[in-house]
Amino acid sequence: MKWLEPKAALTESDVKKGLRMVIGDGLATEAMTVLTGGTFLIALAVLLGASNFQIGVLVALPTLTNIFQLLSIWLVGKYRNRRKISVVFSILARVTLIAIGMLAVFSIYSANLLITFLFFFCFFGSIAGPSWNSWMKDLVPENILGSYFAKRTRTAQILNVILSLVLAVILDYVKSISPRHELTTYAIMFIIGGVVGILGALILSRAPEPVSSLTNLNLFKLLKQPIQNKNFARLLIFNSAWVFALNIAIPFFTVYMIRTLNLSLIYIVGLTTIGVLSSILTVQIWGALADKYSNKTIIAIGGPIYALCLIAWCFVEISTRMYMNIFILIFIYIASGISTSGINLSLTNIGLKLAPKEDAIVYLTARNIVTAIFSSIAPVLGGWLADFFTTRHFSITAQWISPNANRLFRLLVLHEWNFLFLIGALLALVALQYLPAVKEVGEVDKDKVIRIVRTNVKTNFKDYFLIGGIIELQEQIKALIRKRLRL
Repeated sequence: MKWLEPKAALTESDVKKGLRMVIGDGLATEAMTVLTGGTFLIALAVLLGASNFQIGVLVALPTLTNIFQLLSIWLVGKYRNRRKISVVFSILARVTLIAIGMLAVFSIYSANLLITFLFFFCFFGSIAGPSWNSWMKDLVPENILGSYFAKRTRTAQILNVILSLVLAVILDYVKSISPRHELTTYAIMFIIGGVVGILGALILSRAPEPVSSLTNLNLFKLLKQPIQNKNFARLLIFNSAWVFALNIAIPFFTVYMIRTLNLSLIYIVGLTTIGVLSSILTVQIWGALADKYSNKTIIAIGGPIYALCLIAWCFVEISTRMYMNIFILIFIYIASGISTSGINLSLTNIGLKLAPKEDAIVYLTARNIVTAIFSSIAPVLGGWLADFFTTRHFSITAQWISPNANRLFRLLVLHEWNFLFLIGALLALVALQYLPAVKEVGEVDKDKVIRIVRTNVKTNFKDYFLIGGIIELQEQIKALIRKRLRL
C-alpha cells in the first residue's frame, strides 16, 4: 500500500484531484447515512419497540464514542499517515452496517442488538474522523474553506433529498401491502448502505495527503494545549453548551411525529426534505458570507433563529386540524434548514480556523471529545425526561362565550416531547451568551452583516421589479403598436 503514503509537497494538480475525490466520498457517505441513519434509523428503532431511553442511547452513540478519538492521535503520531488510518477504519466501520443487515435478514434482531453493532460502527468511525479532519485541514486551501465545504455539503444534500424521498415511498408502500417485510426492507437498506460506504472510502483513498506536521510530544501533554489556549477553550465552552442544548430535543423530532402526530414516513421525510432544500439554497450564501466576514458572525445570526424554531415545536398541536399542524411544521423546517446550514458550516470552519496548523488534529480531536461528552449525555437525559414527562401535562387555553357560541382555544400544550423542545430552546439561548467571548480574525459585528444582507436583498428586489417593469412596459407598448398597425 505504498501509494497510500503521504507526499512531501502537493502540486496544484494533486490538490484539484484531492478536492474531487473528497466530494465523491462525501456523496457516498451521504448515501450511506441516509440508508442507515437519521429518520430511518429512528423509525427502525421504533419498529423494534425501543423505549425513549434506548432511542436516546442510540442517538448518543456517535458522540459517546468520540473518546476513542485519542487512539487516532496516537496512530497518526506513530505512523504519520492520516489517509491510511482514515480509509482503513472507515472501511471497518462500514462493514458493521452490512453485518446488521445480514442479521436482520436471518431474523436475528432487537433494539439492544442494534445498539451493540452501531457502537462498533461509531467506534471505528471515531478513529477515522480526526485523521480525516487533520488531512482536510492541510489539503483544502484556507481561502476557499467556506465555499468548498459549502459546495460539498450542497451536493450531498441534493442526494439526501432524492434518496430520502425514494426510500420513504418504498417503506410506506411495503408497510401498507406487506408489513411483515418491513424489517427485511430495512435490512437491505443497511447492506446497501455498508457497500456504498466502503466504495466511498476507496474513492477517498485516491485523494493525496501532504506530510503531517504533528508535534512529537506526549499524547496527554498534547491534549492540554487546546485547553490552555484561552481562545480555543472559549470555543469549546460555547460548542459544548450549544450541542447539549440541541441534543436534548432534536433526536426526538421523528419519534414525536411518528408516535404523537401519527405521520407516515413520506410526510416526515417530505418535511425533512423541505428543511434540506432550504439548507441547499442558502449554504452557499452562508459560505460566502463566512469567508467575507467571519464564521462567528454567521453563528450569531443563525443561533437565535434556530432557538425560535425549537420554541415553535411547542405550538404544533395548537390546532385540532392536521393541515394546520403540517403548515406549522413546514415553517419550522424551512427556518431550521436556513439557520442550521450556516451554523453547522461555521462551527466546522471556525474549529479548523482556530486550530494551529502543526497541531490541528490535536485541537480538533480535543474539541470533538469535549463536545462529545455533552452531546452524548443530552439525548440520554432527553430520553429519561421524555419518560418522566409522559404522565405530566401543561396547557394554556382561552375561552370565548357568547349567546351563539362557546369556543375553547388551545394556546399552548406541553407534554412529554414539547417539554424537551422548550428546555432545548432555553438552553440554546443560554449557550449563545458564550459566543461573544470567542475571538476570530476578521470578525464583523452581526448587526452590520444583517444590514448589508438586508440592503443587498432590497437592492436585488428593486432591480428586479424596476428592470422587470421596464421590460414588461416595453412589451406592452410593442404589442399595442402591432395591434394598431393591424387595424
